[in-house]
Amino acid sequence: MKIKKKVSGDFTCTKFAALVAGGFMVGFMSCGASAADDNSDNGNYFRLGGYARAWTSFNLKNVPDTAQNDKGDLSMLRGTILLDADAKTGPVMWKGIARVDREKKTGYVQRVEDLTKLKTAAIGGTPGPGSQVMNEYNHGEIRELYADVDVNDRVKLRLGKQQVVWGESDFFHAMDMVHGYDYRWRSFLEVENEELRKPLILANAMIQVPEANGTLQVLVRPGLDRGKDIGNTYDLYGGRWTMQTFIGADFTNPGVTMAYDYHHPAGNTKDTTGGLRWKGSAGPINYSVSYLKTFNPDPIINSAFAPFERKPSNPFGDWIFPKIDMIGVTASGYVPSIDSVLSTEIVYIKNAPYNVGLMVPGSKFLPFGPAPLGTLNTIPGFGGVILKNTLVTMFRVDKQFDLKSLLGTSSNSFLSMQVFDKWILDYNASDEIVDMGGLNAPKAKHSPILTFIFATNFRANTINPTLAIGHDLKWGGGFVIPSVDFVLGDKWRLKVEADLFYDRHQRQPNIASINGLSETDAHLFGGLANHDQLMIRVTRQF
Repeated sequence: MKIKKKVSGDFTCTKFAALVAGGFMVGFMSCGASAADDNSDNGNYFRLGGYARAWTSFNLKNVPDTAQNDKGDLSMLRGTILLDADAKTGPVMWKGIARVDREKKTGYVQRVEDLTKLKTAAIGGTPGPGSQVMNEYNHGEIRELYADVDVNDRVKLRLGKQQVVWGESDFFHAMDMVHGYDYRWRSFLEVENEELRKPLILANAMIQVPEANGTLQVLVRPGLDRGKDIGNTYDLYGGRWTMQTFIGADFTNPGVTMAYDYHHPAGNTKDTTGGLRWKGSAGPINYSVSYLKTFNPDPIINSAFAPFERKPSNPFGDWIFPKIDMIGVTASGYVPSIDSVLSTEIVYIKNAPYNVGLMVPGSKFLPFGPAPLGTLNTIPGFGGVILKNTLVTMFRVDKQFDLKSLLGTSSNSFLSMQVFDKWILDYNASDEIVDMGGLNAPKAKHSPILTFIFATNFRANTINPTLAIGHDLKWGGGFVIPSVDFVLGDKWRLKVEADLFYDRHQRQPNIASINGLSETDAHLFGGLANHDQLMIRVTRQF
């Protein structure tokens, strides 16, 4: 499907037409999809389902990195087809999920791509991933393909590409670190974690131990995955979800800036990893105890100016995912006195890696000595890597409210409050740990974030509003996300959502200026400033 009219800087009828076209795209993509169900006498069967989905999103603010006024511009026009198949052949149960994603290049995305080409040419480089940004958005893959076999009454074995969920955190993850997440095309905003989580090839054994009211899970990842399946993937190529001031700056361009090194000695993705988890119950408490050897969720900079274990092959350095060891416990239970469910996740990470080098006056991490501001060796976070034992915690309260008489809701409303924190146990300010590579804001000993989710429903659960709020308790800033889900019959779903960010200190457009390099208060939400979006999503299930 093609939209031929040019998108302008104002919210015009053309953009409304694009929005409607996105809805019709869903209907078009769903045509021809069918499901089969063969229930024969021997119990074998094959079933096929899935969905077709389309997103449109619009900028609610001007993005200062670009020369044009971007407010109101169509920032995303995306379509997806997902096929979900189940089958049984004798004693084996099969599962397969395939997904194809395609985007129409909007006028705003074209401008961002042109800006990336311009910035790349300015340093004498050849175009990289950010200069062909649609390759980052368009995908087609078999997301899951595995077989389930009951070895005996106690042991169940799952082999193949799959997802394993070891935590229940919203937005920010404590225990759920078996897999990385793909945040390139919509950051952390997509509600369904299974759509962003990166499946892995695993041997997954579940051993029932009824005598102890629990189950032992054994995970082995033999290292057969692609390098890009490991760790969290962010927009580091200068696209629409790059942090403010870095839009148009491609930090994934091999030979020009940086690239991913999936075979670094500290984090070779071909190495075998895995873990153990005991999950059980003790009276009213559900709990788990886990050990996991995995890869650091976020990529770390192996700086060309202070290499970590081996010298990188790119001018700025390489992105790497060092291996980590983590021990975690979870617990949850209903507390009658407050009519709520309390839950917690506590994870100890041994030798978690962090980048260092604030690159401010007096910094001890200027590898080549004092240098003019703006040169490569004064980029924050390029002073090397330091390992610190870290404690990641999550505490949550879930409560239901009967608001039928007050608001006219059709069933109970739901409130979830969650506090997430990352605590660097042997923290020392003189280490100059940066909050994020490229930002010269220091990381604190504690990084607490508070989130609220309030969900309710009307019209027999066919109109479902939700409000999600997150606030950085240490540095300020956060997000407010109001949304409404509409159930339109048995097959159609419509979601309208506003993604709103607020901050205490924003990143400034010129990182190479003295003012830009002295922004020690612009943290995560300062980088997400002016990324506000209006998103509309249409789904056709089949």
